[in-house]
Amino acid sequence: MSRMEQQRRRLYEMCAMAIAAGRADLDGASRVGFDIDLPVFSVGRAAELAAVHPQTLRQYDRSGLVVPQRTGGGARRYSLRDVDRLIQAQRMSQRDGINLTGIARILDLEEKNRQLRRQLHALRMDDGTSVFTADMDGRITEMRRSRRARHWRHRLQTPPRELTGGASYRPVEAQSKSVVLWHTVSR
Repeated sequence: MSRMEQQRRRLYEMCAMAIAAGRADLDGASRVGFDIDLPVFSVGRAAELAAVHPQTLRQYDRSGLVVPQRTGGGARRYSLRDVDRLIQAQRMSQRDGINLTGIARILDLEEKNRQLRRQLHALRMDDGTSVFTADMDGRITEMRRSRRARHWRHRLQTPPRELTGGASYRPVEAQSKSVVLWHTVSR
C-alpha cells in the first residue's frame, strides 16, 4: 500500500471516529471533500469503529440493513455512510430497543431527509449558473462550477467549435461512460 493510500485511509478512519464520537456527521464530511460512499474499511475495522461485533455486521448484511460493497475477491468493504448506519443502528437497538425492521425504516427516512436538506441547500446557494452531466444510463447530475475549472478552461488552446443549424450530427462510438450537456446562447 502506498504512502498516499495509507494517509487517505488514516484520514477516513479519523473522520469515522469523529462521526462515532458525535463530533461530525455525513453532511459535514461530504462538504469538506470526503467521498462518503468510498469503500475503505474492512469488516474488522468497521466493527471496531462502530463498536459492534463482526458477527453483528454479517447479520446486518443478511438483513439488508447495511450492505457493504465487495472487492473483486468477495471481501466486504464499508464506507463512511455504512459506518454511520452501523453506529446509528447499534444505538437504536441497544438504547431504544428498536427491532431491525424499524431501524431499517428509520435509517432510510433519515437518508431521504439528508438528501432533501442537501438539495434545499443547493437551491438556496444557486447563483443561476449550473452545469449538468448525464451518464450512459441517462441519470443526470448537477455539477458544481468551480474557479479551478474555469481557470483551466481559459488556458486551453483549442478553439471551441460551434454547432450550426445545418450541420449534420453523427454519433461517435462511445469511449466514455459520461456525457456533458451544455446550454448555448443565441446572439
